[in-house]
Amino acid sequence: MSENWTEIKITVPAVKAETAGNIANMTVPHGIYIEDYSNLEEEAMEIAHIDLIDEELLAKDREHAIIHIYISPEDNPAEAVSFLEERLRACGVAYTIDCADCAMDDWLNNWKKYFKPIPVGEKLLIRPVWEEEFDSQGRAVLNLEPGLAFGTGTHETTRLCLELIERYLSPDSKLLDVGCGSGILSVAGLLLGAKEAIGIDIDALAVKTAKENARLNSVEERFTGICGDLASKISGQFQLVAANIVADVVIQLTQDVPRFLAPDGVYIISGIIDTREDDVLAALAGRFTVIERKEERGWVAMALRAC
Repeated sequence: MSENWTEIKITVPAVKAETAGNIANMTVPHGIYIEDYSNLEEEAMEIAHIDLIDEELLAKDREHAIIHIYISPEDNPAEAVSFLEERLRACGVAYTIDCADCAMDDWLNNWKKYFKPIPVGEKLLIRPVWEEEFDSQGRAVLNLEPGLAFGTGTHETTRLCLELIERYLSPDSKLLDVGCGSGILSVAGLLLGAKEAIGIDIDALAVKTAKENARLNSVEERFTGICGDLASKISGQFQLVAANIVADVVIQLTQDVPRFLAPDGVYIISGIIDTREDDVLAALAGRFTVIERKEERGWVAMALRAC
């Protein structure tokens, strides 16, 4: 297979272009391209000061926007697609996704050669199951089979979240992983000493992958994977709640999460683009206090306590 980039095209209602664009920006570090012709005439007059527009442009779909993402050869397009689908559904955005040139089976085989063991924080090493030779350097080894569910530890949002979990996890803590994806946060928490972990996700494939990763790491007896939404499926309180998810969903979770936090529990949020940080902080005001903030390449993660 050639080492070409993969183009992913997401078609969404034009009114949802900004939300979908924010989600798309989470998948790549180098930007996206959005086709949105819903305000073609107004923008042509404002930007170019003309009212004569090419017929080809006038024929464009005004009701939908198309977001273009370009995935480099060393990354996994299938993982990006799975992440996009999960987050778009969570935000109630109708969508279609098309991928150029490559079949999914090709992606799955090609990207693995670039995914090597990754040290995270001070105590953890993430090891893809196909890597036989590695030096743990005395770290807890998280054996990972990502499958098609988002979460390998290579993205800034996941690593920042894992670093905060390592810092605030206490022995025998109970961990709630909201939007668990591949289960990497739950499994890492268990390997670092959590008593038990519950991972919840609206994507059945993600929950299946998370359960398999718990089994691979011999922590399946302490892990529970649940498919569904937080409010109706979860009960009890947890010393640590983690959500590595988009800003809009973090904002939606703000009202529900406090009832799942044990006294003096810590809520860790990640997946927040720096341009949305103020929106998230506004939603947290009066409910949570920021006790630590981490940022990398425009991505923000925070540890919070309830007011």
